[in-house]
Amino acid sequence: MKIAIAGTGYVGLSLAVLLSQNNDVTAVDVLPQKIDMINRRISPIRDEYIEKYLAESAERNLTLTATSDAASAYSSAEYVIVATPTNYDPEKNFFDCSAVESVISSVLAVNSDAYIVIKSTVPVGYTERIRALFRCDRIMFSPEFLRESKALYDNLYPSRIILGCDEKCRKAAETFADLLVNSAIKQNIDVLYMGFTEAEAVKLFSNTYLALRISYFNELDTYAKVKGLNTRSIIDGVCFDPRIGRYYNNPSFGYGGYCLPKDTRQLLANYADVPQNMITAIVESNRTRKDFIAEDLLQETALRTDRGQGAKPEELAGKVIGIYRLTMKSNSDNFRHSSVLGIVRRLKSKGIRVIIYEPSLENTDDFSGNPVVNDLDRFKALSDTIVANRITEDLLDVSDKVYTRDLFGRD
Repeated sequence: MKIAIAGTGYVGLSLAVLLSQNNDVTAVDVLPQKIDMINRRISPIRDEYIEKYLAESAERNLTLTATSDAASAYSSAEYVIVATPTNYDPEKNFFDCSAVESVISSVLAVNSDAYIVIKSTVPVGYTERIRALFRCDRIMFSPEFLRESKALYDNLYPSRIILGCDEKCRKAAETFADLLVNSAIKQNIDVLYMGFTEAEAVKLFSNTYLALRISYFNELDTYAKVKGLNTRSIIDGVCFDPRIGRYYNNPSFGYGGYCLPKDTRQLLANYADVPQNMITAIVESNRTRKDFIAEDLLQETALRTDRGQGAKPEELAGKVIGIYRLTMKSNSDNFRHSSVLGIVRRLKSKGIRVIIYEPSLENTDDFSGNPVVNDLDRFKALSDTIVANRITEDLLDVSDKVYTRDLFGRD
């Protein structure tokens, strides 16, 4: 089957590699460098399985081409997958879906027979509105549930596959689901069919629940830290209850990454005319956590410099706080909306000197006015305190300098 995919981020590229095992796939992007890398079978993003599958492209018989010629790619496609970014616009209080609409318009201009599958995250009710706007009943929605740096793995072993459709495109939705199932490794995959709007809601509520869980254990950690209690003991005692589970419970600096911050705010916006308390609390909790971490970090730095618990930021003049990685996850090069960035902004607002170690920042010695020091030994030597969302072996030799809330040593 001929498939075109608009966008080569985590969602688009992982789907392109997945489906090119059994189909003729064309990935569309506007960046020449990304197109060239994909055609040379080099992944432009950090993802172990994408990198592996592209490197083994010949043995796996991947039929994948990348191009900037959207019209050519769309004109012969039976399915067009839309995987363009939908960033949250805080002024409009809504996702910016203009890129999605641009793709749909381009597809319909050259191919009115293609089925269009929106994989980009959109507001609740969007698909029905866009079908009416374009007078097209060949548009459906399928939420993605992928982790950064593990996107292809999550497509090969999906937790579930969901198609938002109606009777007019149900058969096409079933065919698309079969394409995903037949390209996966996992067997007996749960496939759910539901209305467009319900499928959109699943995506936002799923990510907001994950944000809730992160916020819960972060607030547990904040309480324990303020009261001088052992956070690990409390979490262990809570999580041995099988109804709660011993997973996704490691305290952090807050939820971040590309999806959770924007999806929680979008869901909150969708609640404009619906009574609620919890969704607001989830959004606010993340801000409060970063405020607490910044203040606690300053106190820890003060104690380490023998200035006592009451030290003020100005008394830390000349001290250097080093930020070890801006990314939220190991093996990732994406730090969009990272909670660590929020910590950096709070420190800078108090006049604290910050340096950054981030290998994905190549050929630069500055990030947002902060020096980038990518010689790890020099970074360690210059830093009086090292801030790490997650502990790695690289930091074990300077553990006395490290500030983290990582209790389990895992992502």
